[in-house]
Formats: sequence, C-alpha cells, structure tokens
Amino acid sequence: MPLVTVTVRKPKPPAFKASVLDAVHAALVASGVPETDRFQRVIELDAADFRYDPSYPDLGSPRGEDFVLVEILWSVGRSVKVKKRLLADLMERLAAQGLDPEHVMVCFKETTWENWSFAGGRLIHA
Repeated sequence: MPLVTVTVRKPKPPAFKASVLDAVHAALVASGVPETDRFQRVIELDAADFRYDPSYPDLGSPRGEDFVLVEILWSVGRSVKVKKRLLADLMERLAAQGLDPEHVMVCFKETTWENWSFAGGRLIHA
C-alpha cells in the first residue's frame, strides 16, 4: 500500500495537483500496485517553507516554481528494476503533461508490514 505525498510551492491549481497525483498513481498501477490502492496527499507550502537548491545535483536546467517532490512510502522489497521502470513511466507521464522531469524529485521510503496499521489498529501480515 503506497502512501504518496506530493509537496509543491503555493499556489498550485487543483488541476496541477490532480495531474501529478494521477500520473504517480498510474505509474504505481503499471508497476503492479492494485488500482484501488490509492492513498495520496498534497502538501502545499509557501516559498519560505519549501526551500531547495535550484540546480543540485547537476540538473540540466534550474528548478523553478513548479518543482515537485514526490515521496512514495511503500512496503520493503521492491527491486531497483521495478523502481527504475516506475520512474521512467512517471517521468514520461509528467513530461506529456508539460512538466519538466528535471524538476521532479522522487524519494522512495520503505517499511515492513508490521509498521502499517491500515484501519482499526490491526496489523495485517504480522
């Protein structure tokens, strides 16, 4: 069950946020995540609260106001091949929407099953 967090600078229209979240979800589904497995949130911050280097590390063009940080928290065990395919798919989808892939940072975070309680305080698979 991936938990997706997208962080952007204010203000972003709902359509921008929805298009990024939809692209992430489509890439996750293409990588084998069930379609109904959607848990997403957007954190929209003032420029003073979302600080980043515009060019680190070795970007082709400086990050601008549309810089997007995508964090994907999911269960441990995905191979690097799966992550690379997901990234390629996601960047293709975002580029098709007009977002420069150079301005998208993705962070994978992994946890084990005993660290998830999806509802009711129950630990599944533990």
